[in-house]
Amino acid sequence: VKKYIDSYFDSEKSKPRDAPKLYDHLSVKPKYNCRKRGKRILNTEVEQEINQLLDLNAKKRREGLHKQVLKKCDIHMALQEKGFGIGYTTVCNYISLREKRSSEAFIRQRYDPGSVCEFDWGEVKVKINNQRTVLQMAVFTSAYSNYRYACLYYRQDTLAFMESHVEFFSHTGGVYHQMVYDNMRVVVARFVGRKEKEPTQALVNLKGHYRFNHRFCNAYRGNEKGHVERSVEYIRRKAFGFKDEFSSIDQAREHLCRVVEKLNKAPRQNIDKTSVELFNQEKEFLWDSPNPFSCYSTEQFRTDKYATISFSGNRYSVPDHLVGEFVDVKIYSDQLKMYYQDQLVGTHQRSYGAHTWTIGLEHYLNTLHKKPGALRDSEALAQSPDYLREIYRKYYQDSPREFIELVIYCRKHNIDITRLQWAENQLLNWCPGNITTEKITALLGNNPSKEEGVLKNDGQIESASLAHLHEISTLIEN
Repeated sequence: VKKYIDSYFDSEKSKPRDAPKLYDHLSVKPKYNCRKRGKRILNTEVEQEINQLLDLNAKKRREGLHKQVLKKCDIHMALQEKGFGIGYTTVCNYISLREKRSSEAFIRQRYDPGSVCEFDWGEVKVKINNQRTVLQMAVFTSAYSNYRYACLYYRQDTLAFMESHVEFFSHTGGVYHQMVYDNMRVVVARFVGRKEKEPTQALVNLKGHYRFNHRFCNAYRGNEKGHVERSVEYIRRKAFGFKDEFSSIDQAREHLCRVVEKLNKAPRQNIDKTSVELFNQEKEFLWDSPNPFSCYSTEQFRTDKYATISFSGNRYSVPDHLVGEFVDVKIYSDQLKMYYQDQLVGTHQRSYGAHTWTIGLEHYLNTLHKKPGALRDSEALAQSPDYLREIYRKYYQDSPREFIELVIYCRKHNIDITRLQWAENQLLNWCPGNITTEKITALLGNNPSKEEGVLKNDGQIESASLAHLHEISTLIEN
């Protein structure tokens, strides 16, 4: 207002007597300063940062990772971490597109503590040892506290489904009264009529052991288990949106656990308590959890001429004296256990590759002792621990039988890699040019481990053994 009053008085001083009156002056259309103003916050540097993250999202979509793209809130958080004081609305106005909202109405639900927990699967694409791998993420979410739990598996099969429940109930220390599922194959055996569904035997076994009830959602109605439906997308984005390269699946699982734990401890909107605090209140309403349910399948295989059994196109070794025999195998989601006449004869990590060989050197010691020349290029040596391969390369390339005798001795007397390294270091100090199996076993035999029932003394035996070995080495060299 002051601007227009000052303008009027200025015009009064300079205008002639026949100038227009006051109402004529005020009726003039205002003139605005149309000069181009620069952006103070959303400058070029900020735009470049946002564009880089949008390019990252485009790259993820091209690679099929559309469920792991960064959302607007993630981009805003990344900008704040880099020191840009920009508002969330400004970021949204720059990158968002208008979205059509559904006209469907939903009814908000209220849940009692410990009453309902929802389960769902989610697909995660990560790099394991620089190789793109598709993993399956099992997610549990409490409807009352919104407490989340997640774990990773290679497949979305029955064993993974059962093991995820065993791990979840062991983690919570109790059992929710009702579990909610959609129409996944691992829980729905077949449809009976238009709406009735028959549960699978795996779900029936879990229900019988943990005593919970179940409920199936209607088809294409993710809102009927909206807590976990949102949790799958939320956890996947927070855990693998910024980091998706790992050296092993165990490292990916540890990373996922840390992220989920952090999310559970984060403050919730419009609530003065975290999910962990609400879950601690909810614990007293959970039903008691029985002993962990044993979930595995059993199959019988015949050992071939390579002393291996074939399962799902992959081969696993068993002791070589079982060639031609039948062995019983307990199949878990992450490992296989071989039994012969109710005795455990081998354990292997389960392979999810194609036509792979999983070989244990200890299974072929008898055959290699008879055929030591087969050791050098054998798959058993190639898959043995790095330290054993290093010892073979340094000392036993010309005497493979002695190497086999050393491995047999270590296996018989429960000598681990640490003690074997200690023996090598001691001999390197005394006789670096002549290390043999006889010297190593002599040194290890004079210093038995506590597991063998003999306690170590004050070092006199060790000193005498080293001196004796030194004298032998001197005689041999002379």
